[in-house]
Amino acid sequence: MDETGLRLEELDTPFLWVDLDRLEENIAELAAFFREARVGWRPHFKGLKVPAVAHKALAAGAIGLTCAKLGEAEVLAAAGVTDILVANQVVGPRKIERLAALRGRADVKVAVDDPDNVREIGRVAAARGLRIGMVVEVDVGMGRAGVAPGEAAVELSRLIASTAGLTYQGLMGWEGHAVGLQDPAQKLQAVQQAVGLLGRTAELCRAAGLAVPIVSGGGSSDYRIAAGLGILTEVQAGGAIFCDATYLANGANTRPSLFVRSMVSSRPAPDRLIFDAGFKALPTWARAPLPVGLPEGRLSGWSAEHLTFVLAQPDRRIRPGDAFDFAVGYGDCTVFLHDLLYGVRAGRVEVVWPVEGRGRLR
Repeated sequence: MDETGLRLEELDTPFLWVDLDRLEENIAELAAFFREARVGWRPHFKGLKVPAVAHKALAAGAIGLTCAKLGEAEVLAAAGVTDILVANQVVGPRKIERLAALRGRADVKVAVDDPDNVREIGRVAAARGLRIGMVVEVDVGMGRAGVAPGEAAVELSRLIASTAGLTYQGLMGWEGHAVGLQDPAQKLQAVQQAVGLLGRTAELCRAAGLAVPIVSGGGSSDYRIAAGLGILTEVQAGGAIFCDATYLANGANTRPSLFVRSMVSSRPAPDRLIFDAGFKALPTWARAPLPVGLPEGRLSGWSAEHLTFVLAQPDRRIRPGDAFDFAVGYGDCTVFLHDLLYGVRAGRVEVVWPVEGRGRLR
């Protein structure tokens, strides 16, 4: 069934939708910020999952896309995106073969933190007559993946530069441990320290005779700080395109544009509403979604198929069949649950996008 042209009220619940006006305003605001900051914008695709949204960012001035998984990069390449950074390690024979095949269709770059992984990717690329771009991932304080800042990163950079089939393209770091800090002074100091480690490592690489065209980092929760330090050449802010309760709380300067509409399915008590969107459609474990238009009350529980909202005062005016929107709590753990994303303007469905990046775990 073609659902374009339908009013929101005519769609069956629960469903995921995006306010196209807000979405486009967010993209325009981010693109303008990065143009003024003279820093490349490479939004992360891990929460977007819809190639059409990626193309809107590219049309506004994004230099390329960032992916968490090789499978996401394959989706983007199939949709015509040609400049892709896989900000993760691609390890194992099957994935490396896929990476090499993808390089034949797009300028794909990959993050590395292990010498053996570097050599194996280089061997496969050279055998195919390819050159695959690499950035060294540096652990700037998060304690996840990445080599230590300084000489360890320089040594791995030298290996990449001297390995057939590879092109050394620079460094990447992620200050994820800093972005959720709520005290502005603490957050500023933590981001400065983390990005500063990346910058000092880049200077050591340059002193060793290596060109470092890419210094990649930053995200939607700290892009205004990270882009202003004069260190990063590109910032990976993608979540601020949709925005959600999490990014809003962590400092994104855009507006929430992503919602799940859910119907009241039961009124078992005067102060209780039961909705038809449980955690399979509207997860809560990162941050609770924000109800839109409901009377004062609180979200009190979720199960697989139900959401419970308790009203501050008994109210029988809301009946089963009434529908309300919830601004998504965290898009990264919501979008991939849905098959479709409805693009809505002025209350009508303008476009229906398949969520092509869902399920791309490998």
